[in-house]
Amino acid sequence: MAEEPGVFIRELERRDGSVLEIRQLSSGDVGCVVWDAAIVLSKFLERRECAEPGLFSGRRVLELGSGTGIVGIMAATLGASVTVTDLEDLQDLMKTNIESNSALITGFCQVKVLKWGEDVVDIPPSLDYILMADCIYYEESLKPLLKTLRDLAGSQTCIICCYEERTTGKNPEIERKFFELLKTHFDYEEVTIDKHDEEYRSEDIHILQIRKKT
Repeated sequence: MAEEPGVFIRELERRDGSVLEIRQLSSGDVGCVVWDAAIVLSKFLERRECAEPGLFSGRRVLELGSGTGIVGIMAATLGASVTVTDLEDLQDLMKTNIESNSALITGFCQVKVLKWGEDVVDIPPSLDYILMADCIYYEESLKPLLKTLRDLAGSQTCIICCYEERTTGKNPEIERKFFELLKTHFDYEEVTIDKHDEEYRSEDIHILQIRKKT
């Protein structure tokens, strides 16, 4: 695929040898690039599907803070019915990446604008999974993010959160605050690293499975 000015392609090989081709932008917000946590989460989903064939087939999945859309697109290639969400200025990038990888999508993938903390409208009900990769970064976004999770998650919804642990600046305090807020309404457990993809894993990148408290 020829690269366009200001556009860089990130390729991610799937287990069957096919390749996801994800456009990134050289300028713009943090959502314009593929972060390592998104790669780790994408490959974790694929490994789970490999271990349990049909696990994501037909499941209703929503991704928060999708950015380039890579995680949601991976889920859609596993047969899920996916809604990728982010702010208005990232909608075109996500749509382009969905279209570019449409030949690999066996489920469904659509794009929606969703701003954390605002009332949720026009979102598929009874979500089976909510996915989020590297969404823990701004302190001011934590409460809006948790409100959106409470609004979206049902009693049977599994939230899969992947984040890179960062030790500089305010990052440790932001992560501590996130978990403090999270445990008010949710239970969570960490996925041990041996269950991550064999190649795409790192001691600094964590995957959590989160469920709403009953």
